[in-house]
Amino acid sequence: MGPFPLAGPVEKPDPHGTPLRGDIAHVALAGTYFVPHYVVPLQRMVGDMGANLRTAPSEESEILWDLSPGQRFDLMDSTPGWAWGWLPGGPVGYVKLSDLLDPFS
Repeated sequence: MGPFPLAGPVEKPDPHGTPLRGDIAHVALAGTYFVPHYVVPLQRMVGDMGANLRTAPSEESEILWDLSPGQRFDLMDSTPGWAWGWLPGGPVGYVKLSDLLDPFS
């Protein structure tokens, strides 16, 4: 038997506490969860105005956490206008890309 036996369903972790979606996961989870892609996060910092960590990429979604200016955010995926990632150690959610500092500016 190999390292990933088909031994039945795996308990699904808290979606806001573990950097795991159906399509991608943090590279540190590669030996624990099977997904199509594993990501090495890009470290970003929250801009001067702070940011809201949300449950979904929408202004109407629930706010999980208020992020402070200069706080680290590990970006794992982005769509137009939004970043999906986590604070090291959790929680996991979406932040507006415009609220994160560009590391090359």
